[in-house]
Amino acid sequence: MSIIDWPLAERPREKLLSKGPAALSDAELLAVFLRTGIRGKTAVDLGRELLEQFAGVKGLLNASRHEFTATAGMGDAKYAALQAVFELSRRAMMETMQRDSALTNPKDTQNYLLHVLANEQREVFWCLFLDNRHRVIASEALFYGTIDQASVYPREVIKACIQHNAAAVIFAHNHPSGSAEPSQADQTLTAQLGKALALIDIRMLDHIIVAGSITVSMAEMGMI
Repeated sequence: MSIIDWPLAERPREKLLSKGPAALSDAELLAVFLRTGIRGKTAVDLGRELLEQFAGVKGLLNASRHEFTATAGMGDAKYAALQAVFELSRRAMMETMQRDSALTNPKDTQNYLLHVLANEQREVFWCLFLDNRHRVIASEALFYGTIDQASVYPREVIKACIQHNAAAVIFAHNHPSGSAEPSQADQTLTAQLGKALALIDIRMLDHIIVAGSITVSMAEMGMI
């Protein structure tokens, strides 16, 4: 039975329009995105299969082009559309942060960095550059590494801070294959960066570590 034969209230698109997106399951939301199924499978069936194949929404968004398009019914057009939606979501979150008067809620900052870094398959060292009222000036990756390490150079960090005329910074990096707990190397690097930034009167507010769906604030742990 195709979705068009379902009761109107059970069809994903109509359900979304009448009850809002939060009322839909992950598979139903994917069905709205996919629009159509394939022979013998509805869009909801395809959504369930994608979620099972990639172990959830995070895995689906993290799938490579090759992995995604190897799935029956999935081609370059759908892969490009999915990536575009994900990127628009990230940019919308960034716009909200930039419009806010200041970063006063640590959880909002952690959620943003989780959104940015959670799907990275290699270590990425990220920086939020802030003005003296803790408003976001820029948000960018400074260094890329391997699956378990990224080389960070304090001189380049200082250079980027000066270029953005930052008064404060928040660092973040991900642990693609490990715990969110700060390693000894993380603690050493954070201390080195803090000392270097203090010399030019730039405050390091936090260093956040992302692992999967978990974030850990080194500031909240008393390490800054």
